[in-house]
Parts: sequence; C-alpha cells; structure tokens
Amino acid sequence: MKLSEIKEHLKQVETVTFELENGGFVPEHFHVTEVGIISKNFIDCGGTVRNEKVANFQLWDANDFDHRLKPQKLLNIIALSEKVLGMEDLEIEVEYQSETIGKYELGFKENHFVLLSKQANCLAQDKCGIPAEQLKENTKTACCTPGGGCC
Repeated sequence: MKLSEIKEHLKQVETVTFELENGGFVPEHFHVTEVGIISKNFIDCGGTVRNEKVANFQLWDANDFDHRLKPQKLLNIIALSEKVLGMEDLEIEVEYQSETIGKYELGFKENHFVLLSKQANCLAQDKCGIPAEQLKENTKTACCTPGGGCC
C-alpha cells in the first residue's frame, strides 16, 4: 500500500485498527512511534546495485490504555512527515514488535488495516542457477546460501 492509499482509507474509517495475519489484532491502545523514510542501498547476490526507499510506520504497544490513535491524528502525522521530510508517495512498511521487531507490508480489509508478512526472495533469479519452479516453492529461502549458485 502506498502513502496516498492509506490517507484515503484513513478518511473513511472511524478508528485505526491493525489486524495480524493470524487473525489477532494489534492492541487498540497502540502508538505510532515513528513515521519516516528508510533508504536501503545494497548489492544483490548477482552483483546488481539496488536502491530502495519506503515510508516506515512503527507501531508500539505502550500499555497506555487511556489513549487511542484517531484517523485524523495519523493523517496529521503523515502530513507533517510529507512537509518536513519531503516524503513522497512511497510504499509503506510497518514495523511491529512480536518476538522481535517484524517488518510487514500493509493491506486493507473491510474497515481495518492488515499487517502482511514480508518474505525474503532472491533478486537475481536469472543468475542463481536455481530452476524457477524451485524458486517458487522456496520463497522463504534466499538463493544466496553456501552452494546456492549465485554468490
């Protein structure tokens, strides 16, 4: 989901609610502790230089039961981020604490947002030497492991 999409959804909902893929929900008293831009410059396992940039939202369960984030408040935080940080209409990545800080893609279902698990994938599939069928079966396993063929 892009920044422009979350803003449209926030204009339509009465509450800001995040569902986890397992059907549970982020506690309703969560805080958005960060809205920012994350830039990642790297070389993939095939030697290609890559640059990625995402809008980052960090959710935190503060055990602060007296507050609830309203849609307009989140819209105001996003607007300030756009103004001060020059945030573009980027894809959103959400960080949320479970066993460790997880990174999620963002979806929308009915009247709430959904945290969608991100999966690792080989970005240099044409150089891995692993058959395409096997890459599809092993989307959680990167090809750049010892003996993987692309490093």
